[in-house]
Amino acid sequence: MQRIRLRYTKRGRLRFTSHRDFQRAFERALRRAEVPMAYSAGFTPHPKVSYANAAPTGTGSEAEYLEIALTASRDPEKLRVLLDESLPTGLDIVDAVEAHTSGLADRLTASVWELRLTGVDPADAERAVEAFNGAESVEVQRMAKNGVRTFDARPAVASLQAYGAPADGPTDQPCAILRLVVRHVTPAVRPDDVLSGLRAVADLAPPVPAAVTRLAQGLFDEETGTVTDPLAPDREAATAQTAVPAAAATVQVPEGPA
Repeated sequence: MQRIRLRYTKRGRLRFTSHRDFQRAFERALRRAEVPMAYSAGFTPHPKVSYANAAPTGTGSEAEYLEIALTASRDPEKLRVLLDESLPTGLDIVDAVEAHTSGLADRLTASVWELRLTGVDPADAERAVEAFNGAESVEVQRMAKNGVRTFDARPAVASLQAYGAPADGPTDQPCAILRLVVRHVTPAVRPDDVLSGLRAVADLAPPVPAAVTRLAQGLFDEETGTVTDPLAPDREAATAQTAVPAAAATVQVPEGPA
């Protein structure tokens, strides 16, 4: 059984598709592309697709991940092209590798987010970010199944920066951009929780909803503060596997004594 790992996007209006909507669209794409899927056992077999840490509905993303299991081997790049052509524009398959390692979900320990705050002066955003970064704790509230939940959003935030950007559209409205690196912890801290925290510590309240996009997710490097590509170990393993036979082919066996 072959396992293929895919990175896909949610762009434009399709950022408003729910995870369930994407699942249905992706399973249709698998049938259109005639992918030799492996199926689960039982009374209601379904394709073996594993989704990892999907972005919330309404947020865009350049870095969503899933894994599929196949009953026959396929070239990852050719499979990527077929699936991408079978999905609507905006739900784009942008990367594919054969799985040579375990634990993809374990390598998704942090995300990089961009929050576009139209109508917010960059100077005000910078002051709010400074207050957030300087706080020991930032308590926020979120409505959960069992009622309102209060938790500290500050420890999960590895990095938060603010800078200016041109406004969307023809108006002269100011626009601030936040760049956020957040660790995947329990309870999960989402970009809207950080916005709630900025409101709590600095009374920063964007006049319109923020446009939120996940730029990357992967393993968080504590030394550099960066988020690494979670598919890199599979590429490295594939390269090592192809290099070993090539090296073996060049080895010359010494002749014995005449």
